[in-house]
Amino acid sequence: MKILLVNPPWVVGGKQGVRAGSRWPHLKIPEEERYMPFPFFLAYSSSLLKTHNYKVKLIDAIAEDISYKEFKKRILKYGPNLLLSEVSTPSLEHDLKLLKELKKRTKFKLALAGPDVNLFTEKFLHDNPFVDFVFIGEYEFTLLELCQALNKKKEYRNIKGLLCRVGDKIYVNDRRELPDINKLPWPDRENLPIFNYHDCPGGIPEPSAQMHASRGCPYQCVFCAWPPIMFGGSNYRTRHIKDVVDEMDFLKSKGFKSIYFDDDTFNIGKKRMLELAKEILKRDLNLPWAFMGRADLSDKETLVALRKSGLHAVKYGMESGVQKLVDNANKRLDLKKAIENIRITKQLGIKVHLTFTFGLPEETKKTIIETVNLVLDLDPDSVQFSITTPFPGTKLYDDMKHKGNIVSFNWQDYDGNTKSVIKTNSLSPEELKKAQEYAYKRWYEQKFLKKRYSKINPIKLFNVCLKENGLNYTLKKTIKYLQNKGYSYYFQNSRKSKVVVPK
Repeated sequence: MKILLVNPPWVVGGKQGVRAGSRWPHLKIPEEERYMPFPFFLAYSSSLLKTHNYKVKLIDAIAEDISYKEFKKRILKYGPNLLLSEVSTPSLEHDLKLLKELKKRTKFKLALAGPDVNLFTEKFLHDNPFVDFVFIGEYEFTLLELCQALNKKKEYRNIKGLLCRVGDKIYVNDRRELPDINKLPWPDRENLPIFNYHDCPGGIPEPSAQMHASRGCPYQCVFCAWPPIMFGGSNYRTRHIKDVVDEMDFLKSKGFKSIYFDDDTFNIGKKRMLELAKEILKRDLNLPWAFMGRADLSDKETLVALRKSGLHAVKYGMESGVQKLVDNANKRLDLKKAIENIRITKQLGIKVHLTFTFGLPEETKKTIIETVNLVLDLDPDSVQFSITTPFPGTKLYDDMKHKGNIVSFNWQDYDGNTKSVIKTNSLSPEELKKAQEYAYKRWYEQKFLKKRYSKINPIKLFNVCLKENGLNYTLKKTIKYLQNKGYSYYFQNSRKSKVVVPK
C-alpha cells in the first residue's frame, strides 16, 4: 500500500500562500517573504506510518516552491493508493479544484484534513463525492488506524475521528480522544526541503529547525482556530523534557544551527521552563533557540535561566495594546505584566517579535492608535500586524455572525492579510485594512530613523534632535528613549537587585 501526504501548491495573483503548519493560513505579503512553517501534522503522520512499516511519501509543494505542473507530475508518477491532503478555510475552494482534477487522472482514495470545520459535516462529503475521507482534528492515529483497516480490507466506517463514504452512505464519527504526544515518533524530515523552513524571529542563526515541545493551549482566545478545530477545546499536553532536548541534539547533529519552538504556547509552567534550561545546560548544547509564547507568563528568574541556556529570541502574541480589547478576545493576558516582561526580555539581550491584530470586538481608531503607540514605545526587533479574521468554528465567528459584523462569507477572502471580512461597530472593512497599512508605515518610519541615527552617539543625537525639533520635544523623546531601554524598570526597582545579563 502506497501512501502520499501532501501540502499542495497555493498561489493566487502572484502571492504565495502558507497552509500546513500555520495557525493562520493566508496569502503572504512582502513583509513575510521568508516565512515558511513546518508541516507538523503531516510530518508526524509520516513518521508514525513509517514506524509501522508503511510505504509513505511526503510532498510539501509550498516549501519546495514547485509548480502545479510538477506537483501533478510527481503524484501521477508515485501512483498512491491513498492520498491525504491538508486544506484550510481560505484555500479550500482552490484545493478542492486541484484535487478533483488529480482524482480524475488517477485512481486513489482521497482524504482531507486541516483546520476547517467546513469539512466536518455530512453535507461536505455529499457535495464533494470525489472525497472519500475527512479526518477531524489531530489525525496521526486516525490515519494509522484507517491505513491498517484498508491494508487488511477490514471495516473502517466506525473509526473515531473519521468521516467516510461507504457505498452511498456517509458516516460521521465522534472525535478521537486526544493522543499522548509522547507516543509520537519525532516528525519525519526525510525528503523535505528541511533548510527552506523559516519562522525565526530576531535573526536567529540559520538553518533553523522548527520543533514542538507541547501541543494545545489552555487559553481560549475567541479568534484562535486551532484549539476548537484541531484539538476540540481544552487540550494542553507536554512532551518529556529529556526527549525534547534529545531531539534538539539530534537536529544539531544534522546541521541545524538553531531551534524554533512553534508551540501553541511554549512557556507554560515555570518549573518546566527551569527544568528545560537545566537540561540544555547539562548537555552543553551551545545551540541558540527561540519560542512562541505569552509575555505575561515569564518572570526575571525564568528568562535569565532560559537566556543562559541559549534563548536567542521570542515571539509574543499581544493582539492589542488596550487591555479592554485583550479581555474582549478572552485572551486572559495581563498587559501590564506583559509589557514589564518584554522590557526585561530586551534587557537580557533576547530579540523580541510581537504580533498584533486589528478588529477585535470594540476596536476603534483610538484603540488602534494606542496599540501602534505602544509598539513604537516597546520598540521590538520585529512586529506583525494582521486583520482579525473570524475563522468558521471559532467563537469570534459565531459572535460576529450573530451581530451582523461579517461582510463576506467567501472563504477565499479569509486570509487576514490582504483584505478584511469584518467590520466593527465603528470601523469599516476598508478602515481596518488602512489600519494595518498605517501601523506598518509608522513602524518602518521609526526603524528608518533608528537606523539613520544608529551610528551617532547619544550626545550628538540629543543635539541633532534639539536643533531639529526644539527642547520640549527632545526632552519627551529622551524620557521615552530611557524608558524604552528599560531604565524605568530599574528606577522603579532601585532597591532590588538588577538583572544580570548573562554573557
